[in-house]
Amino acid sequence: MKEIEISTEYIQLQQLLKLGDCIGSGGEVKHFLQETEVLVNGEKENRRGRKLRPGDIIEVSGCGSFAVRVKP
Repeated sequence: MKEIEISTEYIQLQQLLKLGDCIGSGGEVKHFLQETEVLVNGEKENRRGRKLRPGDIIEVSGCGSFAVRVKP
């Protein structure tokens, strides 16, 4: 599981997908979410603007798992 560290209150799903190297650019996110299963805390998610907070676990089919953490 890869950790994504943030220094803000939240990060949007589309930003996490880019930081996690699942997509190359923000323009790809809409199509990516239509074609790929993404789970946030075990529930299917397809909203690119979904706010992810520290402690959230994101599973992306074919890309891996990510945990949102507070940057120390």
